Amino acid sequence: MTSTKLTVSHAPFWHDGDSLFQMNLNIILALLPATIFGIIQFGAPALGVVALSISTAMFWEFAMNLISKKALTIGDLDSAVIGMIFGIMLPATSPWWFVVVGTFVAVVIGKMIFGGIGANPFNPALIGMAVLMLSWKVMFDFDAAYVNYDFGFTALAPLAALKFKGAAAIAGLFPWENLIMGKQVGAIGSTFGLGIILGGIYLILRGYIRWEICASFIIGILLTAFCFHQANPATYGGPLLHLFSGYTLLGAFFLSTENSSSPVNKIPMFLYGFFAGVMIILMRNIGAYSDGTVLAILLLNLVNPLLDAIRPKVLGKGANNA
Repeated sequence: MTSTKLTVSHAPFWHDGDSLFQMNLNIILALLPATIFGIIQFGAPALGVVALSISTAMFWEFAMNLISKKALTIGDLDSAVIGMIFGIMLPATSPWWFVVVGTFVAVVIGKMIFGGIGANPFNPALIGMAVLMLSWKVMFDFDAAYVNYDFGFTALAPLAALKFKGAAAIAGLFPWENLIMGKQVGAIGSTFGLGIILGGIYLILRGYIRWEICASFIIGILLTAFCFHQANPATYGGPLLHLFSGYTLLGAFFLSTENSSSPVNKIPMFLYGFFAGVMIILMRNIGAYSDGTVLAILLLNLVNPLLDAIRPKVLGKGANNA
């Protein structure tokens, strides 16, 4: 008979029967509409990029498990999610070495070096993307990447056209209803806005991501873009152009909501999402990049611990104040 009267452990103290495998499987399912649309639109090269990204991401985690002599963790599908998100953020014409380098940075440096799942302070997929964007910026020129494709719509990347030509010059070229239905040039999984929104709503309803981050992120995008557009409509694009172009919707539902690098308290969630949206528009309008989603979310990942220090007031009195 045991004499233990009380067992104390770290939170959480209640389990709903879910698992990392189920959560990540649902994230993959939520990404499928946008991913399948991208593969159909950009063809077999897009399928190759996504498949290589997922497989190499899982390989890097498997290799790190062996090197560090730890239990194999690829079965929880976390590296598969990292690889899938990373892959659909690339152009369909990305060379194999580009994908392999990116997944290595994302998984090994962005996740495993920090201690694995739950310990990473930054979104691993965004770490990989940031390194590639800073090292090989020309590879993200979507207009050049798809120069040999024959699309049935304006074959220009909306944000790049906005950045270098101004809003007045592209007026009427990118109606929002075309953008949300995928009639735009961009990364494999970022063009079909409706599919991304449906996948995000699915994850919110299942409880895997928080609506507070998504809603405040979108509000930050719309409000900041509206202010710029009102100040100079000939130069700065309208709110809907920014919302449905580039990585914006992926950022709202799949990038900013990554569990380990986003807040857990309600007020910090609103602040985190809102300021991420604000920073994205600031970077697009007055920064060097046509799409600042990757760097803006990483910046908010950096200040996340400070934001999460804002906590609700504790009710009652402590023992020292009694």
